[in-house]
Amino acid sequence: MLLRKTALVLTLATAALLTFTTPATAEPVAPADVVAAPTAAAAANPVIVVGGLSGVAVAYEPIAGRLRADGYRAFVYQLPGLGLGDIPTSARAFATYVNQVRATTGAAAVDLVAHSEGGLVARYYLKRLGGTATVGRYVSLGSPQYGTYVANIVAFLGLGSCAGIVACQQMAIGSAFLADLNGGDDTPGPVRYTTIRTLQDELVRPTGNAVVNDGATNVLIQAYCPLRVVGHLGLVLDGTAYTIVRGALIDGPVRPNCLAL
Repeated sequence: MLLRKTALVLTLATAALLTFTTPATAEPVAPADVVAAPTAAAAANPVIVVGGLSGVAVAYEPIAGRLRADGYRAFVYQLPGLGLGDIPTSARAFATYVNQVRATTGAAAVDLVAHSEGGLVARYYLKRLGGTATVGRYVSLGSPQYGTYVANIVAFLGLGSCAGIVACQQMAIGSAFLADLNGGDDTPGPVRYTTIRTLQDELVRPTGNAVVNDGATNVLIQAYCPLRVVGHLGLVLDGTAYTIVRGALIDGPVRPNCLAL
């Protein structure tokens, strides 16, 4: 019985992993293709793509590449220890990275596009570490803003509280971390908040927990494109999801392209 339980947990964990091995760059380096960028995007805030749990930097190059092709100065941030540790600690490291990007680019503020756990790290930075002074826009992709039952399932299977993984414990519905993060205003400061979610998200359950309150723009892909099938990891690869991200970065209306590749 224990072997069966262990196998199920490993299956869930494997679904969450992005199977690449390239490490994140320690210091942010401006992409070379920014030189030829369109004027409007080149003048916009740099965009930091914040990775999720077990997400290595190279796994987010597809969406970063789309941003660069559209003229944005895009950077990828890999969570310390692949995001397995304490989320507030990861947020403090992220605060340092934001300052490095601002110093590298000369920008006063950045925009954030955060996947999964990265959305919680970024929100903690905004809410608890003064990040609202340095961020213009926050866009989350499948972030368990109010927790996920998937994080609770390990304890249900009798294997302890998230098998000892601190970030998993903090993403469980009802955790002390989420109670603190979601206490009071979900959307502090002048930052424009957008969340993007999908009905087929296998790791954020219920999928409604991927939204935030207090004035955010919460976008369900299937509300606009009912036939679009997008999984949790697919949110950083899907063309329709990207058209929503692109619209959010220019403060535009929600007009997903349901046929985008």
